[in-house]
Amino acid sequence: MNNINNIITITFPDGNIKEYDKGITGYQIAESIAKSLAKMAIAISVDGVQKDLSDIIDSDSAISIITMDNEEGLEIMRHTLTAQVLAKAVKNLYPLAKLAIGPTIDNGFYYDIFFEKPILSEDLPKIEKEMNNIIRNGSVINKTIHSREDAIKLFADRNESYKLDIINKSEQEDNFQIYSQGGSGFIDLCYGPHLPNLKHIGAFKLTKLAGAYWRGDSNNEMLQRIYGTAWKNKNDLDQHLEMLKEAEKRDHRKLGREMDLFHFQEESPGSVFWHTKGWLLFQTLINYMKKRQDAAGYLEINTPDIMDRSLWEKSGHWEKFGDSMFTTEAKEDRIYALKPMSCPGAVQVYKQGIKSYRDLPLRLSEFGKVHRYEPSGALHGLMRVRGFTQDDAYIFCTENQITEECKTVCNLILSIYKDFGFEDIHIKFSDRPEKRVGSDAIWDKSEEALKIAIEATGLSYTHNPGEGAFYGPKIEFVLRDAIGRDWQCGTLQVDLNLPDRLSANFIAEDGQKYPPVMLHRALFGSIERFIGILIENYSGRLPLWLAPTQIIITTITSDANTYAEEVFNLFKEKNIRTEIDIRNEKIGYKIREHSAAKIPVLIIIGKQETEQRKLSVRRLGSNDTETFDLETIINSLAKETKSP
Repeated sequence: MNNINNIITITFPDGNIKEYDKGITGYQIAESIAKSLAKMAIAISVDGVQKDLSDIIDSDSAISIITMDNEEGLEIMRHTLTAQVLAKAVKNLYPLAKLAIGPTIDNGFYYDIFFEKPILSEDLPKIEKEMNNIIRNGSVINKTIHSREDAIKLFADRNESYKLDIINKSEQEDNFQIYSQGGSGFIDLCYGPHLPNLKHIGAFKLTKLAGAYWRGDSNNEMLQRIYGTAWKNKNDLDQHLEMLKEAEKRDHRKLGREMDLFHFQEESPGSVFWHTKGWLLFQTLINYMKKRQDAAGYLEINTPDIMDRSLWEKSGHWEKFGDSMFTTEAKEDRIYALKPMSCPGAVQVYKQGIKSYRDLPLRLSEFGKVHRYEPSGALHGLMRVRGFTQDDAYIFCTENQITEECKTVCNLILSIYKDFGFEDIHIKFSDRPEKRVGSDAIWDKSEEALKIAIEATGLSYTHNPGEGAFYGPKIEFVLRDAIGRDWQCGTLQVDLNLPDRLSANFIAEDGQKYPPVMLHRALFGSIERFIGILIENYSGRLPLWLAPTQIIITTITSDANTYAEEVFNLFKEKNIRTEIDIRNEKIGYKIREHSAAKIPVLIIIGKQETEQRKLSVRRLGSNDTETFDLETIINSLAKETKSP
């Protein structure tokens, strides 16, 4: 055997196999392929696990060399930038600062730091300058492995109390990874991997400051969070910064105020106060989805918002999500929880009455209001709230029905997204985790069903190995918006666990009872969040059928008021969401005001329109006005305002 002979077999992504001496490093393997590859290499993936180039490989493995040309490489660069460059720059400038944690996030990174005297946004350029000085040195990054005792001593000597807290609360006893930069004396505790040296760092920018409680607990100290973004080169960075500027213009919180849709206030953090127009938009989405689900054979149900703790214990949610649940204790000493998800309630509906295989598939839908405790620092307008509405559905089916039902759900999801203008869609597929319930046989069947469903859509997908839920595999639908941002929305999960835990069953052809397979499905996901995505995607200029106010009729002179009232009533008869503006204001002022509120269509009526019984129409975003016969434009707009 290879191991006896101190020889190991390395399998590369292209299927090629090579033999190496045991104890070879990732860098040496890269160099054996090509010196140019060794120069580009920044890390190595060993059996799917990222490792430093300096790590020793002493067993047969499947490996791939990581460079800056892929997302993995970018993430490692960002990780090194925050842990080794930002952290060191802060310590150089503010020696009494204490480092907490510095992870990567989408497109960037952050570091939570305690400052004796809080820094200001104006200080970020100074920190950037120091970071660039550090990068210019091109220091080699070294990794050493330490016992718990040694790690504690190293950070105690440096008075890094947050690092000590991490070490003391860690379950590991040794193998603490500590990274340093050349002979600078700077160290940081990190899982890694890191770049082999700072020469690989691309272009970056610190973007903002925020507050963050240590470990997300408001009882702990408030830290300052320094955010940044980093890219392979300056061109990529500039493109991203331009996108951020555009995103700021499209911020749904700003547009929501301008359009009079909703607001938030401290008395109910993470909860939406819907205004009349915002609620109209919300209900328009609900009505659209009801129509689509009715046509697809779903039966709508509604389950209680508050349910006894015992049900959540049976379902497994109390153990898994208890810390994120809102609870209340009733007078009879029973503990209830606001539902964080609707699925246990749906199972209770399914269980009413005996179910036969002939009754399956049974498709139950619910617009359920769910509540989850999100830390205050994580709340973000409609995108991250504590109370939101899910367009959930639960399909109870047999094992043989999984494939067809999954295909049908995928086609429905894609059709719905197309109605909202989203056609650039990517799918993520997550399969069985190490810790799971259910037999391998049914996992095989479930995973195969999801793969067939994905392939039937014709869309590409990425594979997230081992990232499925403990109860079954899942797929996620990711939408790309008008400015290139990705939003994870719809989900489809195969549940092999909950029906059994909650004693749901059906009578099969053989007369025996079996638990059904349960497919969990959400299309919009959170309706609140989907509205936020729509507002930003369209920059507030919603399609006519979605707009809360579709048309405003406005007059140039008071002589046109009577005709305007007549036109208003004709539009209302066609069920077009119409408002009238006969204020004694200049027409230019009214046009600017209604354009700022993102009203799709303005009907302008003056003396000429009144005499000729015509209407002048101005579309949002256009400076041109077109004139139409009254009957022609009413009929045309009546068709245009109908939902798909």
